[in-house]
Amino acid sequence: MTPRAATASTERAGRTDHTGHGGDAGHGDHAAVFRRRFLGSLVLTVPVLALSDHIGGAVGLGPDTVPLPGLWTILLGTAILLWAGWPFLAGGWQELRSRTPGMMLLIATAITVAYTASFAGELGIGGIEVWWELALLVSIMLLGHWIEMRAIGQARGALTALAELLPETAEVVSGDGTTRQVPPADLTVDDVVLVRPGTRVPADGVVVEGRADVDEALVTGESRPVNRAAGDRVVAGTVSTDGALRVRVSAVGEETALAGIRRLVEDAQRSRSRAQVLADRAAAGLFYLAVGSAVLTAVAWTALGDPDTALVLAATVLIIACPHALGLAIPLVVAISTTLASRNGILVRDRLALERMRRVDTVLFDKTGTLTAGAHTVTEAVALDGDTDGLLRLAAAVERDSEHPLARAIRAAAPDGVPDAGDPSFTAGEGMRGAVEGRTVSVGGPGLLRTEGLDVPADLSHVAGRAEERGAGVLWVLTDGAVAGAILVEDAVRPESREAVARLREEGVRVVMITGDAWEVASAVAGDLGIDEVHAEVLPGDKDRVVQELRERGRVVAMVGDGINDAPALSRADVGLAIGAGTDVAIESAGIVLASDDPRGVLAVRRLSAASYRTMVQNLWWGAGYNLVAIPLAAGVLAPVGILLPMAVGAVLMSVSTVLVALNAQTLRRLELTPAG
Repeated sequence: MTPRAATASTERAGRTDHTGHGGDAGHGDHAAVFRRRFLGSLVLTVPVLALSDHIGGAVGLGPDTVPLPGLWTILLGTAILLWAGWPFLAGGWQELRSRTPGMMLLIATAITVAYTASFAGELGIGGIEVWWELALLVSIMLLGHWIEMRAIGQARGALTALAELLPETAEVVSGDGTTRQVPPADLTVDDVVLVRPGTRVPADGVVVEGRADVDEALVTGESRPVNRAAGDRVVAGTVSTDGALRVRVSAVGEETALAGIRRLVEDAQRSRSRAQVLADRAAAGLFYLAVGSAVLTAVAWTALGDPDTALVLAATVLIIACPHALGLAIPLVVAISTTLASRNGILVRDRLALERMRRVDTVLFDKTGTLTAGAHTVTEAVALDGDTDGLLRLAAAVERDSEHPLARAIRAAAPDGVPDAGDPSFTAGEGMRGAVEGRTVSVGGPGLLRTEGLDVPADLSHVAGRAEERGAGVLWVLTDGAVAGAILVEDAVRPESREAVARLREEGVRVVMITGDAWEVASAVAGDLGIDEVHAEVLPGDKDRVVQELRERGRVVAMVGDGINDAPALSRADVGLAIGAGTDVAIESAGIVLASDDPRGVLAVRRLSAASYRTMVQNLWWGAGYNLVAIPLAAGVLAPVGILLPMAVGAVLMSVSTVLVALNAQTLRRLELTPAG
């Protein structure tokens, strides 16, 4: 391991051994351990306070109220040091062995100095007894760590929630139609499972029967259920809200989207950011500053003829300089921001990519499947007799059994009540033909008109012109050999794209579109959206060249694509965002994966990037900056005016800084990341 001056809190956020805390396995265990030790230390601290001259004497107790008060104080102080303070001693030893001095070593040094001086004082050596300060110090430190562990444990609770999203059992459909209950772990690929209304999908798969609205919020962040029917993919852990589905399993176990999301969140929370590197360096510097200040304090006060005060103030300097808050500053923000992102369909693979997103001034969108739906959609239908619905019904009847993308678009656009078609047939270069309600209906492109020797009717010439202008497809509908109308089909712009582009431009971000489509198609989409710059007829292999050109112009570029054809460009960009990944969450070329196909997710990433970085910087300033005032105060610079900082007060100030950092990090939870936000 590369030596670094990470605090124990930082180490706990990125490792699983947690040696600094006695080897407990997880943050939930840490919280329980520190809670028990804090409560035990509190019980031991009460009699120590009662036996002290300063505290006990003030309330009529003190050392004269019990026999052998020195022995009792030594026993209680030893228990506090070796049992309650053991996590700090063990953590300090680990930091010393690994040559990564930090918070634990500072605390261990401070409590060891306080204990040794007090023990020597009981033996008549030195005359310094700070038992009650030692007891309060350990108790306050334990309280601070308990608060820290609870905060990080809550932030990481999303990972546990993800693991609990799978149902306890799955219903496997046998060949004879009966079902049997099995654990999800026993499912295999190609099993067919029954998902009843209100239950969770046990594995990734494809719907083979049924229709239902499925709550996919865990994958896409979309709060509204999405309708799923035969042929659609569903994801493990999502919920069928109102209907039964039969699903053929396509992935199980660690191959599911749910497992992929969990891995991405874990990796993101472990990954180191620039702010984390800064925090580590600050922690290292603070350790040496604290030790140096403590030595100078001891030397100065000893030279002034007050060795007792010298020792107490030196220990106070060590205590108040503990980089506890600094160690919590970054890991807690990382934990909260990544879990918040995952709940909103933003999967962070690279923390550096998320940090860079706040500085992006150019967003490069791939067109197909990103700004557009990536599938043909009927954008206009014109009937010569004015009955557009009737025209779509006739066309859908003829195309009922066709799997051509244009046929699916027509069926999707047709209103209810599509009639049956008799003797449907397909002719290459012409299209589909069939008998519908006593009429011969044909649907096809320009080749159909040529074959039939027909011209475009004057009343439909504007449709043909618009299709040519936009690079869209036009299908002609004939009834009994005469043109009845025209249907314009194209890759429609997503409604959300308009808002995404408009809001990015409002934020001063230049929006660029890149596509392999013809200039006519690209210009039409760019005109609809108000895009600043267009690159059309670009081969997939040349997209990264466009990204490089933008970067050479001094732009900080985010590339938004589907993560497959756009892989080189996603890798070359300052920030690569794979959008609309759905169940394919493990896209290696992108630093950030947007599980939803909503391009407004780019806005959410920018908002999260700015907010998390701002919170990190605030925490760093507070975690380290307060020492600039606290250390001189602890060293006794105000002693000439009668102000000396007690050791216990130093511990309180250090713990208060930790609490403030934790509370500041919690403000991220109020951040709105919904697409419409």
